[in-house]
Amino acid sequence: MPRSSQLLHPQRDPVVPRPAATVLLLRDTPAGIEVLMTRRSLTASFAPGAFVFPGGAIDAADHAAYAHTQASRRPGQDDGRLTQAIAAVRESFEELGVLLARRADGQWADAEDAARLDRHAPLLPQCAAQGLRLAADQVYVLAHWTTDRDLPKRFDVPFLVARMPEGQQPVADEAEQFEPCWVRPADALARHAAGQFEIIFPTIRTLERLQAYATVDAVLAACASEKPLWTSCPRAGFLAGAEARYMEHESAFGELAMVCPDGQLLHALDWRHDQPTALLRNVQRLTCGNPGVMTGPGTNSYLVGDAASGYIAIDPGPLDEAHLDRLFAAAGGDIRIIVCTHSHADHSPGASPLAERVERAGRPRPPVLGLASRPTARPASQFTPDREMVDGERLVLQGDGVTHTLKAVFTPGHAANHVCLVLEEDALLFSGDHVLNGSTTVVDPPDGDMGHYLASLDKLAAACAEFGIAFILPAHGYVLGDAPGAIARLKAHRLAREAKVLKAMRAIPAGSMRDWVAIAYDDVPQKMWPVAERSMLAHVEHIRQAGLV
Repeated sequence: MPRSSQLLHPQRDPVVPRPAATVLLLRDTPAGIEVLMTRRSLTASFAPGAFVFPGGAIDAADHAAYAHTQASRRPGQDDGRLTQAIAAVRESFEELGVLLARRADGQWADAEDAARLDRHAPLLPQCAAQGLRLAADQVYVLAHWTTDRDLPKRFDVPFLVARMPEGQQPVADEAEQFEPCWVRPADALARHAAGQFEIIFPTIRTLERLQAYATVDAVLAACASEKPLWTSCPRAGFLAGAEARYMEHESAFGELAMVCPDGQLLHALDWRHDQPTALLRNVQRLTCGNPGVMTGPGTNSYLVGDAASGYIAIDPGPLDEAHLDRLFAAAGGDIRIIVCTHSHADHSPGASPLAERVERAGRPRPPVLGLASRPTARPASQFTPDREMVDGERLVLQGDGVTHTLKAVFTPGHAANHVCLVLEEDALLFSGDHVLNGSTTVVDPPDGDMGHYLASLDKLAAACAEFGIAFILPAHGYVLGDAPGAIARLKAHRLAREAKVLKAMRAIPAGSMRDWVAIAYDDVPQKMWPVAERSMLAHVEHIRQAGLV
């Protein structure tokens, strides 16, 4: 993890989340699933005025042994899940008068049973007196959410699901909840998009995923494992001046985790080509104004170091004068070393002109380091550094008692001369084009080699283990979190793609690349197939080298 001394913002302790439970009551209709939602009070301390699923904090009574004896339990439903289900049943009754319970004969409680109970009195003693048992065994876990770290009131809450009992009608308590309504997930999302139905982030994401199910039975079957289908504690930043929230699998999450680890709502996620973006005190990102299909928002150049130590510039980018001017200015002209991760045209052409800028300003000319382009490189990717790096060598900056050490890790695959860099003190991986955020890198023979690419992923995984790397700073896209997991998922994706390529080759042994790409990349838009063919050729060569066809 980055050193605390290099974090941009003062550390703080987020509010400790309070255990809670919420339940999605579902019913089938000819038009699909509907879910019961209700509007919170406009004076509520959390999500005022928003439409939510019924639920609330878990009370001490929900944990009690007496409560557990008054609730039905299914095999595999442990004490924690039972407590959550009891809390959800209680809250749905208190807030909406919906009673998930059975009579002694096993029949479901109906509206008359519910009407005999006082919603303002403890539920369990009343149920016992009426011969009712809570149907906690029919309440399943769908997801688990923890409220975002930036919010002043936080909950640790499973989102549970249950079928709405027949013959009962929801009636709001008119204190905490108002306007109960049945709504299809797609309709709720459409009304929210139109500004007519206020819902908060976890509700939005839950409704989005609920759209995939055609029936209540399908939802309950998906939840049979007793494990949540997803777990999330979102993070927030600013995009176009407005708050934007992200789950763990979304592209901006890792950057927010690195820059604002304690959930501070301070980081802007807009792609700016006119100014640097501070990621840590000793790391700045400057994104070149060359966005496109292959470059995403643009090529990321990085400055590592500080005013006392001077800076190492990583990937100065293409020959873009305005971009080079901004790099020079962001470093105060004090660039000590320039490193190119590889020789592609959006990474290395700016290196020598940037060094010349430094020299013209009266400072020593910084050496341009990297690996020379190999004979397999295309004409546009020719590159000769001032000095070739050595695998494992360290570049060290020091100033005011602070050290910044970049270790070179040779990673051929995307290009034969590709190098990644590890910032040792802060456990960061600068991945160049080997690992990207938002897409998989093209491996284009002859300079690209799939066998080398996969082996280099293993090498990066080993570096993550050695240095405890949690974050990857790619040449295109936001910072990636969960570095070991990101690398493992990338390798799994590549191997799965290779399996599809092998299947296509065996299905059409005499086929052309065009024949095979239609099978192996059937999940990719057809307009991208010409680009996909370049990586597919690398897979084909790797398969043939392995003797699989």
